[in-house]
Amino acid sequence: MKLWERLFVRATVVEAETTGRFRRLRLRAAALGTADWRPGQQVRLDVGAKGAMTPLLRTYSVWSRAGDTIELQALLHGDGPGAVWMGAAQAGDEVLLSKPKGDFVTRPAAYHLFVGEETASVAFGPMLRALPAAERAASRAVVEIDGPADRLDLDGDVTWVERAGASAASSQRLLKAVQTLDLPQEPGHAYVAGEARTVQAVRQHLVHDRGWPRRSVLTKPFWTPGKRGME
Repeated sequence: MKLWERLFVRATVVEAETTGRFRRLRLRAAALGTADWRPGQQVRLDVGAKGAMTPLLRTYSVWSRAGDTIELQALLHGDGPGAVWMGAAQAGDEVLLSKPKGDFVTRPAAYHLFVGEETASVAFGPMLRALPAAERAASRAVVEIDGPADRLDLDGDVTWVERAGASAASSQRLLKAVQTLDLPQEPGHAYVAGEARTVQAVRQHLVHDRGWPRRSVLTKPFWTPGKRGME
C-alpha cells in the first residue's frame, strides 16, 4: 500500500444516476459509518488511473449521509478528470476517498443567508435541512443556475436566478439578486460559495454596503476560470 493510500477509505459505488446536469452517486464503506460529518463538509476522491503513483484528487460536498453510506451530487460540466470519472462511475466501482472534513458549516444565528451557484447548492442542501425549523423558516437562499434542469431540492425560501447560458464567473445577476433582498436590519450569518470572483463581490456587498461583520460572512471559493487546485 502506498503511503498516501493510508489516509483514504476504499468505498464502493452502490448507486449512480444522472438527473439534468447532476450525477448522483451513493458510496459505501464501513469506515464511513463511524466518521464524523457535519452538513457542508466535503470528501476528496481519487479520480486518477488505477495504480498511479500519486492520487488525482477532486473535492465534492456530501449531499447526505446514512450509516456507512454517503451521497454525492456532482455537476457534470467540462471534460476534466473529475467530470469524466463521475459521468462514467457505475454501481460496483471502487474509489479511494477521504473522510468528510471542512469548516464550511453553519454557525449559531437568528437567521442564515446562503448565496452561490450550482456548485454551491450541493453544500447548501444539507446545511438547510439540518437547521432547526425556526431558523430555517427565517433563512434565505439565492442560487444561480443555468436553467431549470440545474435545480436541486433545497428546503426553505429559495430565490432561483437563471443565467440562460451566460457565464457564472463574476456574476452580476447573482450579486444584484442579493442586493435587492429584503433582509432583517440585524445581520445573520451568510454562507457564500462557488466562483471565486462572485464570492468576493457578494462578500464585499454584505460587509461594506450592509454593514455585516466580516466574521458573519463565511466564504468558500470552489473554482474560477483558468485556475485549478482551489478544491
